[in-house]
Amino acid sequence: MTIPAAPEKNFPKARFGPSYLSAIMGKIFKWPASGIHCERLAGDASDRSYFRVSLKNSGEAHGGGVQKGPQSSMVMQLKEPASEPKTDFTRILKFFRKLDLPTPELFYYDAPMGLLFLEDCGTMTLEDQLNAFPKSKTQLYRQAVELLVHMQSRATQAIDSTCPAYHLQFDVKKLMWEFSFMLDHYVDEFCGSPLESLARKELREAFTPLCESLAAEKLCFTHRDYHSRNLMFNQGRLVLIDFQDARMGPCQYDLVSLLRDSYVEIDDALTEELVDFYIRLKEKEEGREVDREKFGQIFDEMSIQRNL
Repeated sequence: MTIPAAPEKNFPKARFGPSYLSAIMGKIFKWPASGIHCERLAGDASDRSYFRVSLKNSGEAHGGGVQKGPQSSMVMQLKEPASEPKTDFTRILKFFRKLDLPTPELFYYDAPMGLLFLEDCGTMTLEDQLNAFPKSKTQLYRQAVELLVHMQSRATQAIDSTCPAYHLQFDVKKLMWEFSFMLDHYVDEFCGSPLESLARKELREAFTPLCESLAAEKLCFTHRDYHSRNLMFNQGRLVLIDFQDARMGPCQYDLVSLLRDSYVEIDDALTEELVDFYIRLKEKEEGREVDREKFGQIFDEMSIQRNL
């Protein structure tokens, strides 16, 4: 049952205010009504908003006892309240957790308000960890590659029609849509150099064979945004987030997202080492040999498509 939002001033950029938050956190965690703090977090490229809710003076609760349970939670605010009791995010989260993949726990979902109350996995992304400990770069990336192989292998084997990614794939139409998106928003808008229709047509024709090659690859579960800002580093482990757009596609898609990251520079020698590490893990996981020459070709083609 949803607790209605009180007629009061909401937190900045939020659809909720102190009274609603106090009632919800009391319901979920038995937090006292006072001492609850809410801060809006820096956004990503999505239309979602994020807030961290914490309990001030969390060592004490009513009567001076120790407050049990989580002392903070993340609130994901969807662009608009959902019309259905489940979203792609909640469905894929449930799918991942059944596979014992590291993901935030969902404590409560208020569908009419479009608010998800999630486990707080800390403030450090993989990118932050890499910047803080540059000498650990190889070890951290090997950890990310290992998680990627586990995610792809388990999810590809277990996926069925209940998972939204089952119904979506990187076919030629989708890959070309991403190329057109780049032309519209980067070339036309950001660069201020709109292409004439003939030039646009010629570029699309030149790019189509590459997309056809990628679309012909064996389908694998892909996170779709597997990079250093979408992996939280929490208590020594990496945690998957921002996976609601997952779909089926070439296994190289996620590997390229990680190793050809827009946010962290990786030199060629380390990239080659990590690709080799990925292939060896994949061979062990699947019990079959990978054609390295073909794998490298698709990795390069995917790098072109993914980074345009």
